[in-house]
Amino acid sequence: MKAAEAAIRRLVKCGEQVTFQAVQREAGVSQNFLYKNAELRARIEHQRRTHRPAPSPVPAEGDSDNNIVAALTAEVARLKKQHRQEVTELRKALEEAHGESLALRRELERRGGRPASL
Repeated sequence: MKAAEAAIRRLVKCGEQVTFQAVQREAGVSQNFLYKNAELRARIEHQRRTHRPAPSPVPAEGDSDNNIVAALTAEVARLKKQHRQEVTELRKALEEAHGESLALRRELERRGGRPASL
């Protein structure tokens, strides 16, 4: 828990985006641990919503079109990377939710509840 909290603080201090993957790397903990810990999950989600990295500055007037294209290309690349990270995190969370749902259905069936429908 302390390692994850310290990782969040380091990421914010360095101006890096706080994601589950970034905290996992920094803290050396599993994503599963981060998703299951309600307090850490809330902090990461809050940081992700409120502390987005600042977009690349737009070149000053008079710069060549090549500089503008390069800046916009870099911004698109950054946004694509961010999007891929978020999709990966959402897929992981969905997989975990499906697994938990299946386990709960099986437990319900084992206890004599209605049969599990998969």
